[in-house]
Amino acid sequence: MRIRGAVLRDMGLDRPYADSRPLTIEDLDLDAPGPGEVLIRLTAAGVCHSDLSVVDGNRPRPLPMLLGHEGAGIVEALGEGVDDLRLGEQVVTVFLPRCGVCRNCLTDGKLPCIPGSATNSAGTLPFDGHKVRLHDDSGAEVLHHLGASVFATHAVVNRASVVPVGDDVPPGIAAVLGCAVLTGGGAVLNAGAPGPEDEVMIVGLGGVGMAALITALSVETAGVIGVDANPDKLAFAEELGAIETYTPEELGDRRAPIVIECVGHPRAFETAFTATAVGGTTVTVGLPSPEARASIAPVTLTAEARTVIGSYLGSAVPSRDIPVYAQAWREGRLPVEALISDTVGLDDINAAFDALAEGRVIRQVIDFTR
Repeated sequence: MRIRGAVLRDMGLDRPYADSRPLTIEDLDLDAPGPGEVLIRLTAAGVCHSDLSVVDGNRPRPLPMLLGHEGAGIVEALGEGVDDLRLGEQVVTVFLPRCGVCRNCLTDGKLPCIPGSATNSAGTLPFDGHKVRLHDDSGAEVLHHLGASVFATHAVVNRASVVPVGDDVPPGIAAVLGCAVLTGGGAVLNAGAPGPEDEVMIVGLGGVGMAALITALSVETAGVIGVDANPDKLAFAEELGAIETYTPEELGDRRAPIVIECVGHPRAFETAFTATAVGGTTVTVGLPSPEARASIAPVTLTAEARTVIGSYLGSAVPSRDIPVYAQAWREGRLPVEALISDTVGLDDINAAFDALAEGRVIRQVIDFTR
C-alpha cells in the first residue's frame, strides 16, 4: 500500500532544521504484514529526544530510515499467527520488542531483549530474517526506526512491538504512554522503587523527566524534587506538585535517596550522582553520545554505600506496565495530558525538532487527523 512518512536521509545537518530539512515527507510503498506482524493506521506519534539523537547524529543509525517510535494507532490488518488482537483495536507502539525467551527477557525488564536490540540496530523488523517492509519510489529499502517508524500514516510492526489499550484513551495520551511514560515512570517504579519515606529527585524535566515526575507524584513518597536549567520547567513542576525545584547551580548540598537522571548528558549524570544521599540510588535514563564521558568520585560508592542503576525503557515489561499507566490515567492519578505541549502535523516535523532541541517543549504529538 502507499503511505506518507518522514524519511531521514542525512544525519547531522545544521539547525534550524526548518531550513536544512533533514526529514523529507515522502510517498512510500509499505508491504502487507507477514507472519507475526500487524498493520496499524497511525493516529498520533510523539516527537522524542531518541528521534532527535538520530537526526543530529549523536546516535548514528543506518540510512535512509523512516523515523518515529512513540505512537498510537488502529489495527487494520493481522499477519498469519496473530490471533490476540482485533481489527479496529487501539494499540501503543513500543521501541524495544521482547522475544520473551532470550536470557535478557527473563530478567523481568532489567535487560533489553537480545534479538530485539539487534534488529533495532540494523533498522529491520524483529525477529526472524531482518525484514524490511518499506521501499521508496526507486525500489530501494527504507529502514525501520526501532521496529516502529511511526512518523507515517501507517506502519507494519511485529506483534511484540504493540500493546493494546482501551479505546477510551485519547490517541495523544496513548502514544506518550509507549515511551515517555514507560521510560520515565519505569525508572521511578521499577528501578528506583521509592518507599513512603523516600524523597525522589528528578534531574532533567523534558518529556521523560516530567513523566518520571508525575509518576513519582502518583505514588506515596516523602516528596518529589525537580531539577532543570529551564526556569519555566521548574515552575511547571511546582504546578504539578513538586515540593521543591532547583537549577543545577542552586542545588548546593541538597540530596535525595532516589535520584533519576533523565537528560542524556554527562553533566546531568554528574549532578544526579552528586545529589544522591548516603545509601541512595542514582538511576540514569538518558542516552548520551557513546563518546560522552562523566567524572565521579568512585570512593563515594563504597564509603557511602551508594548504587548506580542504568534503566533502559524504564526497566519495563511493556505488556505488563502500559496497562498499569493507562489505568492510573483513567483514575486521575497520572495526568499524562500535562506532558503534551503542542500538537503538530506531519509536515511540521522539522520545525518540531527545532522546538525540541531548543528546550521549548516537553512533548509534541503529531496528530494524523490534521
